Amino acid sequence: ESRIRMLTNDIGVFIERGGPMLFYLGKDANVVVDSQWPEQATVLINELNKRNARPIEFLINTHHHIGNTSGNITFKDRVKNIVAHDNAKKNHILNSRLMKIEDKQAYPTLTYKDTWCQKLGKENVCIYYYGEAHTNGDSVIHFEYNDVVHIGDIVHNRQHPAIDRVAGGSIKKWAEILPKIYQDFGKNTKYVFGHAGNGFDFVGTREDLRSFSGYLGQLIVYVENEIKRGKEKKDIVKAATDVVPGSNPQWKGEGLSRTYAAVYDEISYYQALEDL
Repeated sequence: ESRIRMLTNDIGVFIERGGPMLFYLGKDANVVVDSQWPEQATVLINELNKRNARPIEFLINTHHHIGNTSGNITFKDRVKNIVAHDNAKKNHILNSRLMKIEDKQAYPTLTYKDTWCQKLGKENVCIYYYGEAHTNGDSVIHFEYNDVVHIGDIVHNRQHPAIDRVAGGSIKKWAEILPKIYQDFGKNTKYVFGHAGNGFDFVGTREDLRSFSGYLGQLIVYVENEIKRGKEKKDIVKAATDVVPGSNPQWKGEGLSRTYAAVYDEISYYQALEDL
């Protein structure tokens, strides 16, 4: 069964194991976003060859996590450039060293700081960096002509988010950048999300962005209030059910204790800074 779904005539997503891979089939060249794992990358490359067999000009990584970059090695000799944010490349190298998997990596060959754009025929691909969120190297990739955005793990659709504080992620800044992204793209923009909860889609609209933004705000308020009530980290983590009290109940399922722990650590850190 093909795990491929076309979103427009030129853009499709491949969803299997890891963050959704997006592909653009151009008149002159193809573009792929994220690479999952070697096995999945091979399946997608074979599919693209069946469809138009043009060279892959760019492989873009939304961020450095292994479910998004482990397939880079499969693309290495088939792609002209692997593109990512400066911080994503640093995180990728550091993470691979710590995990002792350097021999299995293909790192970005081209990085950017704020914005990167490339015209490919009628399509204009632009990558934007909004600041710290899930990590400190998350990219937002816009295919302007097709009006499709791969937002990576900046949106966990109806799923409790992972906040990679070791790699510079920040829940507070994450909550601040979502409204900016919401404003920057149109009401008909199609979004591809890095994660989706059971029964929810990896593809959605700006309203899903608004909902996730609201959920993050409620998550922060809940943990802040628990801290004000004198609760310790272990108590907050232990009390985790599958829904944040007072928040959108569609964000449910496992992983909330991990999310609470990360939010608690960050809030406590900033409070301690203020108290210095």
